[in-house]
Amino acid sequence: MTTQPPYLAIAAELRRRVQVGELGPGDRLPSTRAITREWGVAMATATKALAVLRQEGLVRPEPGVGTVVVPSAKGARTAGDARTASPLARGEIVAAALGLADAEGLPALTMRRVATVLGVSTMALYRHVPGKPELVRLMTDAACGEVPLGPVPGHWRTALEQGARWLRDVYARHPWLAHAMASYTRPVATPNAMAYTEWVLRALRSTPLSPAQKLHTHLAIFAYVQGLSMADDLEAQARQDSGISDSEWMEQNEPRFDAIQSGRTYPELAAMTSDGGFGLDLRTLFEFGLARTLDGIAALIDETSA
Repeated sequence: MTTQPPYLAIAAELRRRVQVGELGPGDRLPSTRAITREWGVAMATATKALAVLRQEGLVRPEPGVGTVVVPSAKGARTAGDARTASPLARGEIVAAALGLADAEGLPALTMRRVATVLGVSTMALYRHVPGKPELVRLMTDAACGEVPLGPVPGHWRTALEQGARWLRDVYARHPWLAHAMASYTRPVATPNAMAYTEWVLRALRSTPLSPAQKLHTHLAIFAYVQGLSMADDLEAQARQDSGISDSEWMEQNEPRFDAIQSGRTYPELAAMTSDGGFGLDLRTLFEFGLARTLDGIAALIDETSA
């Protein structure tokens, strides 16, 4: 007897809730975090469950809200159905693409896949978006515009810390975005991404730093947050691809690490890990690195003021 994958079982239960009216049109489905708590599964499994329902046309992502039941959920169209709802709009295409990339990553995003989610022909998408690069640009702008940064705090350090946390949260909601914005010499030209840069530079306006130093400060923080966010995404992909948790992976590979350290070639590293007192947490690493980065910027400002 074949056991149903957990994500399909979760999708079936959420589908049932929609069909019996427990979740009505416009209602928000449980978030991926809520699903992980309710069913005791990994975040990747929860994401795949919601992706199944999106592909069936039962639900759709709403930027800044979450995944909601579509108005015609009980009679939702499938990939082969003709579109009978209101005319296709660019915003709907971007929302569907965001949901797909959030669930499966940027490599899985194609114009054909987005068309399948929306239940339209691929050619219908090209009437609104010329291709994947432009679609990713629009997705990037939408992702960066979901939550406003708010007013710039009075002190530069408070402002830069707030900006870094805002960017970290954007990447957490959309893990693919760190890869989409990875190029520095060919940055993504979107109003909302540029608004973040403008916000950071405004935070540094009262400092004695030169224009070049201000831009480098912005890019250094951006690179730091982006690097850790890409690591987050790679870790999540590894968990999804392998099907095992980080602790299970460490347990499987512990004999190999022990064998390498048995020759006492790495005494400092062995001393750090021998008692099991250190456990790497990317959230803790983010806080540590951000504080040290801001300390360095403070030292530069002091030197420039002297």
